[in-house]
Amino acid sequence: MSDELKQLSKLWTDGGGHYNEGIGRDDIFDKLREECGVFGVVGHPDAASLSYYGLHALQHRGEESCGICTVDREQDGVFNYHRGMGLVKEVFDKDKLDALQGDRSIGHVRYSTSGGSGLANAQPLVFKYRDGDLGIATNGNIVNAPEIRRELEANGSIFQTTSDTEVVAHLIARSPKDFVSAARDALQRIIGGYAFLIMTNSKLLVASDPHGLRPLVIGRLGEAYVFASETCALETIGAEYERDVEPGELIIFDSEGMHTERYVPLERRAVCAMEYIYFARPDSDISGINLHSARKRMGSRLAIESFVDADVVTGVPDSSISAAIGYAEQTGIPYELGLIKNKYTGRTFIQPSQELREKGVKMKLSAVRKVVEGKRVVMIDDSIVRGTTSRRIVNLLREAGATEVHVRITSPPFANPCYYGIDTPDRKELIAGSKTVEEIRQLINADTLTFLSNDGFTEAVGGNEGEHNRGLCMACFDNDYPTPVDFTSDKSCSC
Repeated sequence: MSDELKQLSKLWTDGGGHYNEGIGRDDIFDKLREECGVFGVVGHPDAASLSYYGLHALQHRGEESCGICTVDREQDGVFNYHRGMGLVKEVFDKDKLDALQGDRSIGHVRYSTSGGSGLANAQPLVFKYRDGDLGIATNGNIVNAPEIRRELEANGSIFQTTSDTEVVAHLIARSPKDFVSAARDALQRIIGGYAFLIMTNSKLLVASDPHGLRPLVIGRLGEAYVFASETCALETIGAEYERDVEPGELIIFDSEGMHTERYVPLERRAVCAMEYIYFARPDSDISGINLHSARKRMGSRLAIESFVDADVVTGVPDSSISAAIGYAEQTGIPYELGLIKNKYTGRTFIQPSQELREKGVKMKLSAVRKVVEGKRVVMIDDSIVRGTTSRRIVNLLREAGATEVHVRITSPPFANPCYYGIDTPDRKELIAGSKTVEEIRQLINADTLTFLSNDGFTEAVGGNEGEHNRGLCMACFDNDYPTPVDFTSDKSCSC
């Protein structure tokens, strides 16, 4: 564990870089951390303002830091940028946005453990190089970044951050080729899951990894182009969804307009399964599939695979609500708000006493006694990572008077670490990596426990909106990684 995480272990955190009442050390790794989100605009005079609203819509993907960089082409391509620690609404105000003149922009919201928490690692990263200014924003992780970094440092590169995104900047800056060719070579060199927005004084590049692990979509707002990690950000600014950025696709905007090409051939499409299960907002679409509808189908399939007679179905807010509705509709058991999330816990650096730490989960989540008292409850959740939070939620329901608590998980057992931009602990800390389902059931104090099957998940994702299994990365469940990974590190990282 990094020094940063050791320090985080002593504090309360809400899972997005915010310290608050309610979570102890075990919870740091007990819910998957949101990845990052990117948002870009080409050809709109209010690019910075659009990016502000777009990033606000993507805030769930990273709450640690954010930033916007613009290019003012009327002023010879001058770069303007601002970055800060905290939420989008905290980092930006009207004066800061007014200072970001330009009709092109790239923006970023970040959560990370790899690379550390600090303003130096906040994105977009901005550099001076031989051809002017260079800005980069990315969502995801470069698996072979440490190897490339060591090589670059041996050849004289001096890194200003600990973010793996900076590796791409150095590869571009050190290349003798023109900017687009250098960027293309850099993308061909790196391995991982990523969505890139790369901007210079005169050009903007958009790129998706060869497998499409990290989502990235294109929208139109009048004559302007918009790029975002999720379609919900397009809806926020009134842009119309046009299409997904294809795996291995490179989109180039320059003085002559928009050009597209492939920098690598498509080998295997592998969209991150956890985007469907947990990360993306329910009002977003991925590969043409609406997340709310897909999650309802996951709940429905869970009910078919593991029906249990009960009085009430409830979901752990917020990502499991859709699945809980699907489970209830399939079984006919009433859906109720048996668990309520406190969204206003705020931030604090005060270290709690052990007594308060034990009460912490009640400050973030409350059971509705009048709903669950004397009832047999089916509790729907999206995943179990370490098991500590699941146990506390089950106990919350029991303390509120639930006579039985049956846990249903809308994903297969999460047994393998992610190397593509999701913050997961080492394999040995993943409870499903070493425990049977029955052992996990006992540890979380549930009456019964069932995970959604692999086939059930892929069919639920496809549903009636597309072909069966549109190409998913399910390595966290089945250990089938779409790229080479360094298993010796047994670590996951984030942008």
